[in-house]
Amino acid sequence: MVVREILSEEKERFNASAKHPLQTYEWGEFREKMGRRVIRAGIFENERLNTVFQFSLHPFPVLGFNIGYLPKGPYPTKDLVEALKRFGKKNNCAFIQLEPNCEVDSIHNKNNLIKEFPDLVESRKPMFTKFTFYIDLKKTPEELLSQMKEKTRYNVRLSQKKGVMVTKENTDEAFDAYLSLLQETARRDRFFAHNQTYHRMLWSSLKNSGLVHLLIARHEGVPLVGWMLFAFKDKLYYAYGASSSKKREVMASNLMYFEAMKFGQKLGLSTFDLWGSLGPNPDPKDPFYGFHRFKEGYGGKLVEFVGSYDLILNPMLYNIYHTMNKLRWSALNLKIKIKLF
Repeated sequence: MVVREILSEEKERFNASAKHPLQTYEWGEFREKMGRRVIRAGIFENERLNTVFQFSLHPFPVLGFNIGYLPKGPYPTKDLVEALKRFGKKNNCAFIQLEPNCEVDSIHNKNNLIKEFPDLVESRKPMFTKFTFYIDLKKTPEELLSQMKEKTRYNVRLSQKKGVMVTKENTDEAFDAYLSLLQETARRDRFFAHNQTYHRMLWSSLKNSGLVHLLIARHEGVPLVGWMLFAFKDKLYYAYGASSSKKREVMASNLMYFEAMKFGQKLGLSTFDLWGSLGPNPDPKDPFYGFHRFKEGYGGKLVEFVGSYDLILNPMLYNIYHTMNKLRWSALNLKIKIKLF
């Protein structure tokens, strides 16, 4: 077995083994343009590339160490964990956060991971939710409609009758409309969103890659909903979405989900990943409860992933980081409350 960094000329080979858009070579290039150092590596056996992984380095300037982040990568194995330890220590990482793109089953689960790897602990602040909904795109549009909850299906058909139009618009003009909607949504719903620089760099980096697609829902020419979708291998992913407060009565968001499903079918994809949800017994007081229920209305399958874990390389720095990070988030939450109220 050989573990080494991937060369630039091995881009296609790397992507052939990647399992998620956030593990593609192009996504790593985007992160590099955002100023992050990216480590791309592969585990080879007899010249055969078995496993690839990609993580970014995020500096913690106060104490001069890095934090590694490996989103939607492979399930941790002994070879992968040892490789991450080597790359992490080489790059002065206090820890590496792993969020495997792996569903729970009898072998792949939290208990087995924690038992096998004592340096792995459950992340205190996961970036991805542990659950998502999968929509089966192999069904006909009529079957997709019939599996929806009655109210959801009614709203989809109402939006169609009201004349809402959803189109793929991979243009810079459509991106500007999407970005404007995203800013409005962040202000209205009071959540932290990536800034304009992030989204503009993402769009400019990936718009010609085939990974990213923009859908815009309009009513009488007015953009009401904008979605950025990822398409990779056999899946379509809802990545970022935004909506206007105007014309809520035309139910443009409801129609957007249905049209996104049909768009995925046109691309020949088999599954639509709705990019996160709450669990099987969601708390109605959870701030994301409404969003979960909205997605649930489309009749998808609730899927559970193994979760988010931190591979601790320096226990002392790890604890210092989380203490300081807790204070940072308290300050950010206070700031947004003061700004919004």
